[in-house]
Amino acid sequence: MKSYIDLDVWKNSRRLVKKIYLVTMAFPKEEIYGLTGQMRRSSVSIPSNIAEGHGRKHAKESLHFFYFGRGSLYELETQTFVSFDLEYINQEKLTELSNDITECKKMLNGLIRYYETLI
Repeated sequence: MKSYIDLDVWKNSRRLVKKIYLVTMAFPKEEIYGLTGQMRRSSVSIPSNIAEGHGRKHAKESLHFFYFGRGSLYELETQTFVSFDLEYINQEKLTELSNDITECKKMLNGLIRYYETLI
């Protein structure tokens, strides 16, 4: 099996982290410990959990971390909508981030389905 750094889902989720960091730089400074921090932590959690899950010895253990990563994607998606509601991002940015999140969800779900066949 290849390394986690070769996984497209890991690469895409890293790109998503970068986008989140860049977009949250424009958020109000009073959000640094609020929404900005939450979005950054959620986004970083995605590739981190993919890496940790890939490094586990058994498929069941791996799935545990992949599920956490998927949960972080849903958390980030909600936070993105909240950012739009608060007018921190515009419709165009919301659509772009939503599309990126959806793509990561599809890829991570594929990885999860594969690992589920191993247990």
